[in-house]
Amino acid sequence: MKKGHDLKQWSKKEFTRRLVRWNQEQNDRAMPWKGERDPYRIWLSEIILQQTRVQQGWAYYQAFLRAFPDVRSLASAPDQAVFKLWEGLGYYTRCRNLIASARHIAFERDGRFPDTYAAIRALPGVGPYTAAAIASFAFNLPHAVVDGNVQRVLARVFGIREPADTASGKRLFNQWAQDLLDPVRPGAYNQAIMDFGATVCKPLAPACPTCPLRLHCVARRLDQVRELPVKRKVSAPRRRWIYYLVLEHGDRVWIRQRGAGDIWQGLFEFLPVETDREVSAEEVLSLARVRGLLPKGAAETPVWSPRITQQLSHQQITGRFLRVRFSRKPAKPGPGQWVSRDQLIHFPFPVFIRSYLKSPGIATPA
Repeated sequence: MKKGHDLKQWSKKEFTRRLVRWNQEQNDRAMPWKGERDPYRIWLSEIILQQTRVQQGWAYYQAFLRAFPDVRSLASAPDQAVFKLWEGLGYYTRCRNLIASARHIAFERDGRFPDTYAAIRALPGVGPYTAAAIASFAFNLPHAVVDGNVQRVLARVFGIREPADTASGKRLFNQWAQDLLDPVRPGAYNQAIMDFGATVCKPLAPACPTCPLRLHCVARRLDQVRELPVKRKVSAPRRRWIYYLVLEHGDRVWIRQRGAGDIWQGLFEFLPVETDREVSAEEVLSLARVRGLLPKGAAETPVWSPRITQQLSHQQITGRFLRVRFSRKPAKPGPGQWVSRDQLIHFPFPVFIRSYLKSPGIATPA
């Protein structure tokens, strides 16, 4: 091992032994999938937890199991029903990969979940971490998981200063994690080190005084707990302005399905007008006319919503909604459909739009 602490008498076996003992005697972190051996349930939980906190993913995991108790029921469900259940979790590529993987397993593998690391890794949306988690938890295969919790524990205990978010850093942490893995109980060890990072070696206010590894922790000895793990400076998120025209006729609203190649692919939306800066309602209407989005015949003065902002991982979305009512049914403004307000609840919308629909005065079903 390089670029880390000289182990000397602090052996790999001792680190692993203490961590496994902590897991057996002190780890009381509760999660509904903990100790699960069913690969379908483990895979479902891991896909949901990608880019999602445990507290948020818990309810979605339970809802998916109620709706789709096995891989065949998930594979047979209409896309829209799965996306509707996923609504609010974000990162919708995960949902598309979930559907694709379920259908591959159900229809091409006759419902048999892949049982090797390589075969699991080949599923859509499954990276090295997710493949290692499924392989070790479901099949007790010796593959180490490496997430932010694992990197933090290893960086602090062994004094690893290589940036964790670089290619070389990832290779280094993967090697450390694999070298420290308990080959007899890989699943239990993986769960132990992840839970240890989440509950003891936390990003802020770690429980150093009671940590069972404290006497050998390089970061504690050198007062570098706040500095490790090292991360590169994160660039500022991209800012976008998206304004939506909410076309209404009677009790019907015009919606369309968002296409590929951008955020919210496959979800539903109103008519978007994207700009490179914040603009007024008049400018939105003018741009909509120029782009051929606004049919003729508006019967009332458009109603402008309050500003809404959503922070995504690499971009910030800000915008408003402009309700435009028509006394007579206008010409179609492009691909899409008229639906009643009562039907809106059945369509999957991004959180940005769902937050608008839940606003007072919008009058959509709860």
